[in-house]
Amino acid sequence: MENTLKKIEFILELEKLKTVLRRNKPIGLDRFENSAEHSWHVSLLVMILAEDSQIKIDTHKVMKMMLLHDIVEIDAGDVLVYDTKGRQKAQEKEIKAAKRIFGLLPINLEKEFTDIWKEFESEKTIESKFAKALDRVIPVLQNINNNGQSWIENSVSLEQVLNKSKVIQNASPLLWKHIKEKLENATFWK
Repeated sequence: MENTLKKIEFILELEKLKTVLRRNKPIGLDRFENSAEHSWHVSLLVMILAEDSQIKIDTHKVMKMMLLHDIVEIDAGDVLVYDTKGRQKAQEKEIKAAKRIFGLLPINLEKEFTDIWKEFESEKTIESKFAKALDRVIPVLQNINNNGQSWIENSVSLEQVLNKSKVIQNASPLLWKHIKEKLENATFWK
């Protein structure tokens, strides 16, 4: 019974992810996306694009990464990927957040979820590289289809976007080719 109560406490804690606002807006909407929506969207992307991977990946593991990777934002908040100084400061907060939030779970799940989160952050395995690449896709597509909304509002350059987004080619070279072309031809940069 104790383990079940811990799981329920964790599930209720995850509600807070719906309150963490990101800097980009869903396509065609005049509100900011929350981190729970982002996690759901990138998880679907895994299901859709996994078959495009050039290398055999553990899709189930990548799905777990996508569902867990932003949970630390409950405590640490969301930091724009282009904010290098902010990202460095956020790392310590995220580690503390992972300990606290995953610590709500029974020991076996705490270890599993922490290990998956650390693997995602490390970008050292095939699965974490694939997951990191797909994590970049949705915000890029949102911005392309929202006239560069968050990039313009946060003074992000085309060069910054291309540098951060080129990891997409690790997941899908054809998707990257399409996105790169869209980025280079976008009129909102001018």
